[in-house]
Amino acid sequence: MDAITLLTFFVLSVFVGFEVVSKVSSTLHTPLMSGANAIHGIILVGAVIVAGQAESTLVLVVALVAVLMATINLVGGFVVTDRMLTMFGGRPKAPAREEAAQ
Repeated sequence: MDAITLLTFFVLSVFVGFEVVSKVSSTLHTPLMSGANAIHGIILVGAVIVAGQAESTLVLVVALVAVLMATINLVGGFVVTDRMLTMFGGRPKAPAREEAAQ
């Protein structure tokens, strides 16, 4: 594919992604992020494969930047998911009191 076609796909995907994410309510955004961690993992694997097969320096640099950004995105998703789960986990139980001596 030529550069204009690739740029067109990129611009359209940015617009579609923005519209999809902006329509999600804030109460659903965090649970959806935990599901998106699998997608981020696939993106990370793809970026590592591209970096491993890079034949030019430019492709290698772009692939390594993609690996870095995908890693940050993946770790950030897990951090947000962990915070969400602790938020909904409830309060810790108080230690049980021992009965008074008879």
